[in-house]
Amino acid sequence: MSPILAATPPMGWNSWNKFACTVDAAKVRRVADAMVASGMRDAGYVYVVIDDCWHGPRDPNGFITADTARFPDGIKALADYVHARGLKFGIYSDAGAKTCGGRPGSQGHEYQDALTYARWGVDYLKYDWCETGTRNAEEAYRTMAAALAASGRTILFSLCEWGTAKPWLWSPQVGQMWRTTGDITDKWDGKHGYSLGVVAIADLNEPLWPFAGPGHWNDPDMLEVGNGGMSDTEYRSHFSLWAMMAAPLIAGNDIAAMDAPTRAILTNREVIAIDQDPLGQPGRRVARDGTRETWVRPLSGGRRAVLLFNRGEAPARVAATWDQLGYPPSLRARVRDLWAHRDLPTAAGTIAADVPAHGVVMLTVSP
Repeated sequence: MSPILAATPPMGWNSWNKFACTVDAAKVRRVADAMVASGMRDAGYVYVVIDDCWHGPRDPNGFITADTARFPDGIKALADYVHARGLKFGIYSDAGAKTCGGRPGSQGHEYQDALTYARWGVDYLKYDWCETGTRNAEEAYRTMAAALAASGRTILFSLCEWGTAKPWLWSPQVGQMWRTTGDITDKWDGKHGYSLGVVAIADLNEPLWPFAGPGHWNDPDMLEVGNGGMSDTEYRSHFSLWAMMAAPLIAGNDIAAMDAPTRAILTNREVIAIDQDPLGQPGRRVARDGTRETWVRPLSGGRRAVLLFNRGEAPARVAATWDQLGYPPSLRARVRDLWAHRDLPTAAGTIAADVPAHGVVMLTVSP
């Protein structure tokens, strides 16, 4: 039996959040090099994904080509460069006639495009939902999934339908991850045009925890950590929430230029280990008292990840009870703080911490 593709949530980097439509081969090569030099590859980030705007025209036979000004050596040469650094290579297309950036979409060319991606050495496809008209989402994504399966190469399929057609109900048989919301933006909360802040997205994604597991993941969109719109405290909360929800960890910053605090957040192996826990059961919010929240995620070996989350504008004390963790009240357990990287005193019945505004304390509790 072959291993499950995406047995744990995929990890990598995508060009969109930082570079949008200004992506080119030089930027992607620089990021690939930086993923190795920064320690991100060794922390588990393996996919380097070019988002929209790489496309040139279709050739006379209908096959897609790359924009020769941005990618003068072609996409296969870039994929080879990424592979040579021990990384995997991803690309982007759209289920409509055009991509969100106005480039040629894959509608009517699914099998040609999948074959092209396989020939280029693509390992991951993000498939968007612009310019689709009256097309049925399930049909569109099943068509491309069949095309990828027929391509002769294993390609992870990331469905980017924005949650409109409730993909969590049908996507587990189609792809390995599916967007549950509109686009993220580098803000703490609220709706900003068609985009959403981190907390707004978490609120939409969290209730969908029963639908995710090994090989099929809810995707609350890519990370904004390090892009400058939030504080490091807020970025730690963002990263922690995504890890608790078993979300794909797809960095979206300029890795080649990131500062030390950003690197420390993105490469915190203790938090990454929660996201990548082999049990594959997403966490959820188990208690909410005003702006104070307790989240719990079951882990392998009977352990629990606990997130004490303060959404408020002032520091607050947040607690978790053993009943919320599914433990008997008398059980004594070891406790570790994953951001402070230190063991706390053993505890029984309850645990509490002072949490900064917009901040988290993230713990593992081990019987």
